[in-house]
Amino acid sequence: MSEQAVQQGASSVNGQTANEERGSGLSSTVQSIIRTIVIVYFINFAVTKFFGSQQQQQAVPAFEEAGSTNGIVQEYNPIPQNIAPIWPMNSSLDVKIYLSSSLAMPAFHHIPDERLVLDETDFKLGDWSDKRVIDTEFKVPKDVQHNATLWAHIYVALHGHGLDPAAPDYSVRTAYHFFRPLNQYLAKKKVTRTRKLIGGEDQQMDATDGSTPQGPVIASYYHPNFTMSLIPDSGVLKYEKVHPAVRQYMVLEATGARDSSGQNGWYYPIVFVNTFWQLRDHMTELNSTVKTLPLHIDLNNLNNWKFGMYASIDESIKQNQRNIANGGPVPAGGDGSEFEEFKRILIDTNIYLLSTTVAVTILHTVFEFLAFKNDVSHWRSKKDNVGVSFRTILANVFMQSVIFLYLLDNSDGTSWMILLGQGMGILLEAWKITKTVDVRLRPNATPGAILPYTLTFEDKHKLSETERKTQEYDQIAFRYLYILFVPLLLAYAAYSVLYEEHKGWYSFVLTTLVGSVYAYGFLMM
Repeated sequence: MSEQAVQQGASSVNGQTANEERGSGLSSTVQSIIRTIVIVYFINFAVTKFFGSQQQQQAVPAFEEAGSTNGIVQEYNPIPQNIAPIWPMNSSLDVKIYLSSSLAMPAFHHIPDERLVLDETDFKLGDWSDKRVIDTEFKVPKDVQHNATLWAHIYVALHGHGLDPAAPDYSVRTAYHFFRPLNQYLAKKKVTRTRKLIGGEDQQMDATDGSTPQGPVIASYYHPNFTMSLIPDSGVLKYEKVHPAVRQYMVLEATGARDSSGQNGWYYPIVFVNTFWQLRDHMTELNSTVKTLPLHIDLNNLNNWKFGMYASIDESIKQNQRNIANGGPVPAGGDGSEFEEFKRILIDTNIYLLSTTVAVTILHTVFEFLAFKNDVSHWRSKKDNVGVSFRTILANVFMQSVIFLYLLDNSDGTSWMILLGQGMGILLEAWKITKTVDVRLRPNATPGAILPYTLTFEDKHKLSETERKTQEYDQIAFRYLYILFVPLLLAYAAYSVLYEEHKGWYSFVLTTLVGSVYAYGFLMM
């Protein structure tokens, strides 16, 4: 029984350490993403069930059939209650995109041709097979090299109608214009400065010269790929109930026209500049050395339910990143690094391997919960200490505490779920101590002692012969274990402090102890 307990303790520590060392593990990532998707679907289902019938009760006439104007509507509402698509679903569209660092755009004939990056005609709204791919490159404007925003000015019109707002034939009934940023302002990844604690005077001076910026460092990043999707099936919507992440992509009819009731209006086709699949590692930091950049655009139609899911999740992640960049705390859901890793897995991993990984993750979670439940049940019903290694339990508490402190010291990108699981493991092992012995705080009888009290572990009852034999063998096993382990720990600590770099002495102690946990777990086996 003692050997089994030792092996279980060692394998538990080794398994947990290996997982936690990886930071944002796939298991916690999959769990958090599945939970997010389920919540989004549930919200969409609830809105459809409870508000869908109300949206259909008041029909909004087609824009061409609206006979009223703002001047004769008596109860004109500046904020429309219901909004409907201004153009039919099967409309043919012309689309142009110009790049600029300014929000104000001149007439088309004054814009350099090199600023035009997309010019597509007769694109079918609602034709799922109509897909356009554009590959080009452009010169980076000087002010964009110095942290200005790179704007994509997007012009959309019914096929054959004018796109230029400065042209005499331009009409807001048949065309509209909006802009979206192509670069993102993100906090740079924190660079951990390390140095040799002994014999590293130069590194120490560099680390303490005051050049390290305080707080997050913001930089402008550009991704060469984005998808521009039109949403043909959004239908009639209650404007006030549209999710803010979706509403930011909606452009209402420019004149503010209403139907005969004065309460309902229209909106132009939703154009979703989809950056959902963009990865941080594929971005380029914009500075004076970046002269030209490539640009890949996919133009297509996208289902409304996919658009809502993409927009909601992407906006949530970006909002967390903006809060962190402004000095706010990291939210419980993480800073987006877990979701970034999840997107990378979806992009780079074979679908069969991914499905197997998800299934194994779910089974691992179930088995981990069952193991935790059985462990608690076993110890609650245990009446004696036969075969129980008290020192192994203490060792487990110490090792898991070291791992927990190490994860906190290197908490960038570490999932809060891993920290929570590690903390629960420590509490479970500490509870086992109270089931094995009585923990007492006794007055210190040692003359001249600094601390007035000392922590003692006392037997819960008079030990039987078998229990005394267990304690005796436990002491002998750990005595030989210490003889082998302590010299190895000291040798590793000496090598680490002389030849490896660390953030400081506290980080050195934790790193050394974590390294020793691996060796200790192996020796315990």
